[in-house]
Amino acid sequence: MTQVEATLPPWPVRSAYLAPPDFEAVLEQELQRKGAGDLCWHGRLALSAAPPVNSLWALETWREPEMHDVPSIKGAARIMRAIQRNWAGYVPMLHRRSALITDALPPLRPKPFTFPAAAPTAHLGAWTLLCADRLLLSRTKTSPFVNGEVPFVENRTDPPSRAYLKLWEALLRLGRWPVAGETCLDLGACPGGWTWVAAGSGAQVTAIDRSPLADNVASLPNVTCRYESAFGLDPESCAPVDWLFSDIIAYPARLLALARRWIVSGRAGRIVMTIKFQGETDHETAEAFAAIPGGHVLHLWHNKHELTFFWQRDPS
Repeated sequence: MTQVEATLPPWPVRSAYLAPPDFEAVLEQELQRKGAGDLCWHGRLALSAAPPVNSLWALETWREPEMHDVPSIKGAARIMRAIQRNWAGYVPMLHRRSALITDALPPLRPKPFTFPAAAPTAHLGAWTLLCADRLLLSRTKTSPFVNGEVPFVENRTDPPSRAYLKLWEALLRLGRWPVAGETCLDLGACPGGWTWVAAGSGAQVTAIDRSPLADNVASLPNVTCRYESAFGLDPESCAPVDWLFSDIIAYPARLLALARRWIVSGRAGRIVMTIKFQGETDHETAEAFAAIPGGHVLHLWHNKHELTFFWQRDPS
C-alpha cells in the first residue's frame, strides 16, 4: 500500500473510508475485495472513485463526498455552515489552517462517555483539507462519533484488564446493556473484564473459562464461575440467556462455528462476540459473520486486530 498525502485524486471522489490507526493495509485489502477500485490515501482516509461499499474495517465511511475550492478560511467555514451545523474535521496535515476553520464553525465539544450511555443522535458531517485551498466534505457519515473515536471516563481500578472498554463501546453502540433481572453467559471470561461490565450493570452472570477470574470479579454476588471449556459447552444443555458474550482468543472460523451453534440453539437473545485475527486477516470469515441474518459486524475504536459481531434474535 502506498499512502499519498497532499496529492489530489485524479478522479471525482465518491466515497471515503477512515482506517483505524495502523490498519490501513487491512482496510485496503477489504476495499479491494469489495470493488472500491483505486485508492488515494490522505493520512488514514482512503479516497475512492467508486460508490460506497459496506466496510467492516472502516471507523467511518463518508457517503456523500463533495470537493470545494476554498481560497480562504472563512470561505471554507461559510460553505459548511450553509449546509448544516455540526461538522467533525479529520486533520492529518495543515493543522494550523484546519484549526482556524474549526474555530470559525459552530463549536463541537464532545466529552468522554460515562458508561452506561447511548451513542449521540445529532447529525454530524465530516471534512478535511486535501491541500490549502481544497476542501473535501461529506454531509453524512456512518459514525456518529468524531473520527469514529469513542472515548470513555475510564475505571483504572476495578476491571482486571482493559478489555472492558470494548464491551462498554459495543453496548453504547447498541444503546442497550444488561440490566437487573437479565441473565448473561460470558464465554472465555478470564480474567473477567466483560463479566465485570455485565455484573456491574445488575445482571446475573455465568462466567465460563478453564482459568480463574480475578478475585474481585469472581467474588461478586451476581457472578457464578464455571471452570470448563467454552467450546465444549453444549448450547442445547444450557438454560436460555438474555446475553451471550465472548472475547475468546480463537481462530475466526472456529468462532463462526460457535456463533452459529448458539444461534441455531435459540438459547441466546443477543450475542456480542469479538472476532480476533492472528497473522493474516481472514476477510472471508469476517464476511460470513456479517452475512448471518440478524447480525452485523463493526470495527470498534477499542478493537485491535479484531472485529465485533453483534446479533439479536428476531423477536417474532
